[in-house]
Amino acid sequence: MDAPEPENTPFAAVSAQTSKLGRMYQSYLDKSTPYTTYRWIGTTVLLALFFVRIVIAQGWYIVCYSLGIYLLNLFLAFLQPKIDPSLTQDEGLEDGDAGSSLPTKKDEEFRPFIRRLPEFKFWHSATRAIAISFLCTWFGIFNVPVFWPVLVVYFLILFSLTMRRQIQHMIKYRYVPFSFGKAKYNQRSGH
Repeated sequence: MDAPEPENTPFAAVSAQTSKLGRMYQSYLDKSTPYTTYRWIGTTVLLALFFVRIVIAQGWYIVCYSLGIYLLNLFLAFLQPKIDPSLTQDEGLEDGDAGSSLPTKKDEEFRPFIRRLPEFKFWHSATRAIAISFLCTWFGIFNVPVFWPVLVVYFLILFSLTMRRQIQHMIKYRYVPFSFGKAKYNQRSGH
């Protein structure tokens, strides 16, 4: 009966609208979760629009470089296991969490590959970063004059060295972060 009256301040109204928009946004994200292919097609189209904008405008190379570095960082987190086997081996049994590492021998029990960055979070972060970068290309303050061939060469060197290190790590600890290329077994029927 004596419940406090809701405040009708401007801050409360803005907070209520922000909360409502946040719930709507999360609802659309939840609905898009099963449509992996379509989500990535949309992200690829957005990335293509961003590149077209960069080429036509002949500027904002530092924004493009920053986006490339960020996407590389996301991709590396997507490729890595949640629990790094090199750190687990170095620590030994100190933590008492020896059962959470990837199997390295044939007689060890199979443990599924759990990514450090799940696919949906990878997609969401990449799409958000591309959209923000695309938005930045419409403001002159972000158009910092740089000699773009240097950025391209530096990015390619960074990409090749980083991926080489990651592939060596995958080979050394025998994990494949993708489902293709893995052995598939037929299920026996009638048992």
